[in-house]
Amino acid sequence: MTRQVYVNGAFVGEAEAKVSVFDRGFLMADGVYEVTSVLGGKLLDFQGHCVRLSRSLAELDITNPHSDAEWLALFRQAVALNAVVDGMVYLQVTRGNPGDRDFAYPNPPVPPTVVIFTQSKLGLAENPAALAGWKVISVPDIRWGRRDIKTVQLLYPSMAKMAAKAAHVDDAWLVEDGMVTEGTSNNAYIVKGNRIITRQLSHDILHGITRAAVLRFAREAQMEIEERPFTIAEAQSADEAFITSASAFVTPVIEVDGAPVGHGKAGPLALRLREIYLEEMRKSAI
Repeated sequence: MTRQVYVNGAFVGEAEAKVSVFDRGFLMADGVYEVTSVLGGKLLDFQGHCVRLSRSLAELDITNPHSDAEWLALFRQAVALNAVVDGMVYLQVTRGNPGDRDFAYPNPPVPPTVVIFTQSKLGLAENPAALAGWKVISVPDIRWGRRDIKTVQLLYPSMAKMAAKAAHVDDAWLVEDGMVTEGTSNNAYIVKGNRIITRQLSHDILHGITRAAVLRFAREAQMEIEERPFTIAEAQSADEAFITSASAFVTPVIEVDGAPVGHGKAGPLALRLREIYLEEMRKSAI
């Protein structure tokens, strides 16, 4: 089956899915994106992604081209057309095509470019890495200062991911001023006793939708949360570590820069949080 991709008002076969060479997303990385997971054909935490999308667009002064209800209809159509059981729906919204290249925003504004595509990943929630745990390395965080906006400018996270692959590990944690900010595409956590430690929300990190849900469930389970930066040394001496993201859910981290975390295997708190998260998200999926 040919994958159907939504581009500016219509679903077309992926070979016909094209945008202009003058689109500012291509020329300037002037756009934002969201990734929503699908389990059992249903969307997880859809409303949270809509809220963050609206915020990201507003921060870049790009008009949101659709209401939440319209986005939901488009996402459901994408899932149905592509027979997605488990996987992801990717949305990208750019400032559009002004007809030529210019650093200045088009004035008056042009219609935003909208692209929606899916990726099927059967068994997404049963990924063996969730039981085995990830190994990570640390790399300097040299990204721009507004990481809270989910933009399409992902070159440095890609470079960090490639550094992790070259080191034969699963991911990289980014470090700024001696403190971990986040992973290449995920939020980072350590565990000391029953206390979960993770960096507080600011311009320094992405305001993870999965992060918000997991911390809410952790508090409901009477786990203590401490929102502050932590160092690589703290991570190496922690009882557990884990990451959260829309596609990895809650995944334990078992090694940091070659040093085992805890017993060097997936920890019970991280695994329990993964169970809780998936159970609650399946209940509320739409």
